[in-house]
Amino acid sequence: MSRALVFPGQGSQSVGMGKELAGAFSVAKDVFGEIDEALSQKLSNLMFEGDEKELTLTENAQPALMAVSMAVVRVLEKEGGIDISDKFSFTAGHSLGEYSALCASGAISLTDTAKLLKTRGKAMQKAVPVGQGTMAALLGLDFEAVKGIAEKAAQGQVCCAANDNANGQIVVSGHVEAVNRAITLAKENGAKRAVLLPVSAPFHCSLMQPAADVMKDALADVNISEPKPALVANVTASATSSPDEIRKLLVQQVTGAVRWRESVLFLKKHAVDTLVEAGTGKVLTGLVRRIDKGMKGISLNTCSDIEDFLKQTT
Repeated sequence: MSRALVFPGQGSQSVGMGKELAGAFSVAKDVFGEIDEALSQKLSNLMFEGDEKELTLTENAQPALMAVSMAVVRVLEKEGGIDISDKFSFTAGHSLGEYSALCASGAISLTDTAKLLKTRGKAMQKAVPVGQGTMAALLGLDFEAVKGIAEKAAQGQVCCAANDNANGQIVVSGHVEAVNRAITLAKENGAKRAVLLPVSAPFHCSLMQPAADVMKDALADVNISEPKPALVANVTASATSSPDEIRKLLVQQVTGAVRWRESVLFLKKHAVDTLVEAGTGKVLTGLVRRIDKGMKGISLNTCSDIEDFLKQTT
């Protein structure tokens, strides 16, 4: 059996996230404490019992999701004696989850990862004034069909296929008017459903260029080591262990498409048969079944999830 360790992206956050882990494992509590200190913010309080609207703000949701993912990883390492580089063939993460993957594989420190995601969240929110951009999920069409629809819908504005999540689940991103045109075109072209997403900005499209510029500067000053195991990157859907390449890819990722379906197929091609999702929610575990029914997805979200996994693994 060959496993990859994968990490969720934005949208998986919910009030109460991480609270059970912090209560059960001191090493998890330490992760939340270190991130609170790094950000000079009581993020853990917001996560455990805060206001959902505030938690959903991009600048809070991104480091919060990483915090839970890393709490799970530290529990696996310290309580379960698991060596991430030994037990997993690759890591990967959906959008911000890529930062969690790099932290888990020792490429970026926990403190630096938290600060980078805070900066990334603020920059992405600031890049496009609220109300000008949006995203929509187009269900029942393949990636090439959605690419064509997005190009047709643009009409001088920005509209592109931003997330290739799974067969028949593609997300478009861009100007509000252009995305609405894409929704209409998708329905005319046989989409089962086409729905606007509850996001505050149009991620993974060219409108995010100001945020990419901010991240280029932020990443220039951060120490990045060789990840062990290698990272399967969003924008290339292939593996890399080069710190210089990772630095460039993290900048490109802000405006580039998340090629998740292709990333999972890359893992399968390289003999991975199980994806272990560490963190809040079960989004990626659900997508695995839609991408390849022969691959298994395991979600590590609760204490019992972790305990069951450790029994099977150690």
